[in-house]
Amino acid sequence: MKRFAKLGLVAAALAAVWGTAMADITVGVVVSATGPAASLGIPEKNTVALMPQTMGGQKVNYVILDDASDTTAAVSNTRKLISENKADIIIGSSTTPNSLAMIDVVSENKTPMITLGASAKIIEPMDDKKKWVFKVPQNDSMMAGAIAEHMAKSGVKTVGFIGFNDAYGEGWLQEFKKAAEAKGIKLVATEAFSRTDTSVTGQALKIMGAKPDAVLVAGSGTPAALPEKTLKERGYKGRYYQTHGVANADFLRVGGKDVEGTLLPAGPVLVAHQLSDSHPVKKTAVAYVDSYETKYGKGSAATFGGHTWDAGRVLEAAVPEALKKGQPGTAEFRAALREALEKTKGVAGAHGVFTMAPTDHLGIQHGVVMVKIENGTWKYQP
Repeated sequence: MKRFAKLGLVAAALAAVWGTAMADITVGVVVSATGPAASLGIPEKNTVALMPQTMGGQKVNYVILDDASDTTAAVSNTRKLISENKADIIIGSSTTPNSLAMIDVVSENKTPMITLGASAKIIEPMDDKKKWVFKVPQNDSMMAGAIAEHMAKSGVKTVGFIGFNDAYGEGWLQEFKKAAEAKGIKLVATEAFSRTDTSVTGQALKIMGAKPDAVLVAGSGTPAALPEKTLKERGYKGRYYQTHGVANADFLRVGGKDVEGTLLPAGPVLVAHQLSDSHPVKKTAVAYVDSYETKYGKGSAATFGGHTWDAGRVLEAAVPEALKKGQPGTAEFRAALREALEKTKGVAGAHGVFTMAPTDHLGIQHGVVMVKIENGTWKYQP
């Protein structure tokens, strides 16, 4: 009987070890699949179905929650994913304000997060809270620089600015001011609007009164079409620029003929098939576009979904290293995963090549191209 008892204890111990070894990795995803930012969140949500089902030999479970473009919901969803679903990492959310609000939750629970928000403020300046946050969308500073350079080459001397009255618009104004000043471009009008506004006539008239050579709209998703449509209706004839926040088919649909000729910086994925074969991102960008459109239909791929894809690429590279120090579902694994993400090098995604560092949780290279809207589609501007 003693022999059988000992064998039973050994079997139980082995079962516990094997159970731990086979623990699934849980990835919590928070996106804005409804509300004003839905044109960002829907392709981000759809892309999850294309992400790796195993990483480092471990099964991956994805739990997706919709924050409805609401900051409070983004925070509560993050808490739920960590406390109830025991998420090992959080991906999201779609917008800068929501992502900023989530930082306190992930840092408090020592859970790494890969944001899909655009502003550099999400990861800068680095501190004890933001060290838990990583970023795959290009910083607004990178995109602002690309716009200012294009403006300067095109002879633009004065610019009118209208952006969201939140962290996204404010961050863009700050970065564009610096980029424009460096190129000798004068900002002659600055206006703001809400994501939910239905009229920006007053702001448009003030911008037109300043007679700028060009106008930059710092918004994202379909709401960013409103200022441009209003300016067109009022007869503004200058150049139009948008940010990478409008790089999806819904913006083209809502903007229609009013956004023809608009220029914007974007990730390479937006024009993946138009890139030269020598471009370091072409292979992975085309792979994402083709995978997405095979599942969801031709022309359905959007730059925002590419950010989710990139989050998966970076995470997939980090997981094997993290598994050497801990098992999914434990604090040790989450800490090890944060460290592994910080050491990720040369991971090619749909938007660029990522090499993270302790002082740079973006580390993106080859991540910006200029694009023009022509005949209702995106045209690469070499």
